[in-house]
Amino acid sequence: MSAGVAGDSHLEQHPERAAVAALTDSFLSGLREWIAIPSIGVDPDHHDDVRRSAEWLAGRLRRDGWPQVEVWDHGPALPAVFACWPAADPQAPTVLVYGHHDVQPVDPIERWHHPPFEPVISGDELFGRGASDDKGQVAMHLLGMRAHLAATGQNAPSVTVKLFVEGEEESGSPHLRKLLETHKKDLECDLVVFTDTALHDRETPTVNTGQRGVLAGEITFFGGTDDVHSGRAGGAIPNPATALARLIAALHDDTGRIQLAGFYDDVREPSAEEREDYAALPFDERKWLAHNAGGAQAASGEPGYTTLERIWVRPTAEVNGISGGYTGPGFKTVIPASATAKVSFRLVPDQLPEKVADQLREFVAEHTPHGVRAEVSFRGEGVPPYAISPDDPANAAVKEAVELAFGGPVRFARAGGSGPAAVLQAWLGVPLVYLGATLPDDRVHAPNERVVVPLLLKGAEAAAHLWRMLARADIAKRLTP
Repeated sequence: MSAGVAGDSHLEQHPERAAVAALTDSFLSGLREWIAIPSIGVDPDHHDDVRRSAEWLAGRLRRDGWPQVEVWDHGPALPAVFACWPAADPQAPTVLVYGHHDVQPVDPIERWHHPPFEPVISGDELFGRGASDDKGQVAMHLLGMRAHLAATGQNAPSVTVKLFVEGEEESGSPHLRKLLETHKKDLECDLVVFTDTALHDRETPTVNTGQRGVLAGEITFFGGTDDVHSGRAGGAIPNPATALARLIAALHDDTGRIQLAGFYDDVREPSAEEREDYAALPFDERKWLAHNAGGAQAASGEPGYTTLERIWVRPTAEVNGISGGYTGPGFKTVIPASATAKVSFRLVPDQLPEKVADQLREFVAEHTPHGVRAEVSFRGEGVPPYAISPDDPANAAVKEAVELAFGGPVRFARAGGSGPAAVLQAWLGVPLVYLGATLPDDRVHAPNERVVVPLLLKGAEAAAHLWRMLARADIAKRLTP
């Protein structure tokens, strides 16, 4: 299958495009083999499959000719794959491509139209768990390297390319910092290309310039040691569920502003140029509500910002779940001994997870009534936010490469979700840019995940252009010391 590229009248103008077209069938065959491996990293029963996935990728890289390929399997971390293809010119910049090969669980399995690990092509779409997030995009970069070499006639890329594909991203990358510390020398580079990212929509290619951070926590209010009959003690002792409901209600004011003291002090506003780019993107709010917002009935949020800005460049505080007391059928008239709320915060540059954690602790302390004991805990250290200026020279090169591949103008956007971009950037000390070709409605983490094949092929072409562009003197000089 060569949807989206075969028969293109402009093939002769871009040898990278012709190379992608010639390699498409083998690309899709390999990707389907890889997707068939159920590398569900969050499930211990599938950890052997994660190892099989890493070995499959390592084997593919070796067959493609990568001179250095390693599987980093240092327990307790699930295996990551590292590869390096040096440029012929030792002075050329070094670029590290980041992705992941672990995938999400498939529940509820009954809602899949096809078995999640038996990938199916229907029209121009490839269905299967990991097709979009993130095996499809990692494979896209492997295709981009093959196309770059074929288009240039070279035996080595124009820049040194390293590939780092971890196996724990869907688990929150708990051992990423240790991997970065252990393999710091291997991972040294001048630029990181982050490939777990999406376009705005099928007709509107974009280049991402950042993603929000996240901090997830749990607040528990304790009253007594046991649930109590409400007829015997109701009205005479504190009710942890009622107290927790008051705290949750106080988390936002009537306009939706978050009420943690100092929460907005570090929030970096997007530039006027970025807001102009966001405003120029096509956006159908009703369609978004129906297909991307779980069928929500209306959009709402912080005043003064559009829906896209609210999910890209503004911080949030969300209640993810509430539990306490009796919730079964019928009635059980008790005062619960405890009540719990799971909360999460999406953070934007320059907010720090550890600082927001302290702000939440202070907020909970201020809203804990007499006779109630509070506990606040967090899931890990949190993920910091990340953003890069659209004016960065590497970003300009990515934009130019995407424009060549898609044949039209490209705008900048951001992502509302979170990932380890800030961790990578901080540890490696170099700029990080985004290059991906999936869509927000690819149903990642949900049944019937898919990827649009022609977009992946254009993404591969963009990568092939990018390796050539980053070797240009005007860009290479800015990237290397």
